[in-house]
Amino acid sequence: MIDPAKPAAPSAPLRLAIAGLGTVGAGVIRLLEQNRALVEARAGRPIEVVAVSARDRGRDRGIDLSAYRWDDDMARLAAGDDVDVVVELVGGSDGPALALARDTLGRGKGLVTANKAMIAHHGMELARLAEDGGAALRFEAAVAGGIPVVKGLREGAAANAVQRVYGILNGTCNYILTTMEASGADFGETLAEAQRLGFAEADPAFDIDGVDAAHKLAILAALAFGAEIDFASVEIEGIRRVRAVDIAQADALGYVIRLIGVGDVEEGEGGPKLLQRVRPCLVAKDHPLAPITGPTNAVAVEGNFSGRLLFQGAGAGDGPTASAVVADLIDLARGDTARPFSVPAASLAAMPKADSGARESRSYIRFMVADRPGVLAEIAAAMRDAGVSIQSLIQEGEANGKDGVLVAMVTHTGPVRNVRAAVALLEGSDSLVEEPLVMPILRS
Repeated sequence: MIDPAKPAAPSAPLRLAIAGLGTVGAGVIRLLEQNRALVEARAGRPIEVVAVSARDRGRDRGIDLSAYRWDDDMARLAAGDDVDVVVELVGGSDGPALALARDTLGRGKGLVTANKAMIAHHGMELARLAEDGGAALRFEAAVAGGIPVVKGLREGAAANAVQRVYGILNGTCNYILTTMEASGADFGETLAEAQRLGFAEADPAFDIDGVDAAHKLAILAALAFGAEIDFASVEIEGIRRVRAVDIAQADALGYVIRLIGVGDVEEGEGGPKLLQRVRPCLVAKDHPLAPITGPTNAVAVEGNFSGRLLFQGAGAGDGPTASAVVADLIDLARGDTARPFSVPAASLAAMPKADSGARESRSYIRFMVADRPGVLAEIAAAMRDAGVSIQSLIQEGEANGKDGVLVAMVTHTGPVRNVRAAVALLEGSDSLVEEPLVMPILRS
């Protein structure tokens, strides 16, 4: 057993500059101070902060910054002769964060980042910069907070051909959906409560519209399948349109609703094609993702030899994210300079996008319709003409003002394009009070 009070023979410290002192940046400093001996023992040498930068120098962050050099201009951090690694915790896909990342790697210095948007949009460029300059690029904290899923894919599952990677990748959405599940409240009310409690941002669009989860999925897919990151090809649908009635119907059918990101590769003529989708799904109650509640994340990786691996834990927050950042720093202190995506960036393939319409799936479809004769016949005709086979159909309640009457159905397994065609046939119909909601049923 390692005794952190008796570290190995001393060697030169790994010297850090930290850009961004929000909750995560402050958490990194707090963790390094509180677990100093343990971190040094595991890293094999000290890890020391020498410089910091943030927008507001006078803000009280609950930590003592007096021992560190303050740079008002974070662009200067990488230039310091006393800096080995820059930790970027500013955020944003472009702008100052990207400029700092490029400068750091261009100087041959290590970069550790929690910036999922930057990696999703510019990860290939940064990986090439890192490899060309012999620098290290690490981004464990960019995906699923404190869960070591990047390391799990890059190292633990390295011997496997990964067949599918999927999971609950956004804690805000999971908190909202599982709170709706427990309380019976509708989306708007639950979102407002999540914002009041700090589980959702004042502007929650990136979370509830699925963009945050899509950033993470694009990174995971690149690691899992040896593909270039292709965020633009991720099909994204958020949770704004999920109602309490959908939660209730799913429960009655033996399912829960979760926002799921799924990536897989299909083999065929012309080579492999990549499909990446983020959307609310019905998940069977006996599926490992069904019990994941609150702001927790969970990622499943299916390897051809390992079978299904499940990574679960806190997907955000100062402690878990700081833990992931410092884990990357420990790797760098040990001299781990493995490639960011396991293989050379130049060998990552630009995989064409697979046709999601050709995939076979069961679907849940919810309509809000006018309370008048002939509506069910019109919906059934559209399903028939599009080749959609209905497994079960539910009609509930009487007209509720502008909300209308709920009609929900579950389809038999069939091509996704058929369901899309059926919905398109009903577009503009006076029988529909609002656009239908389609949610796939996640296969086991």
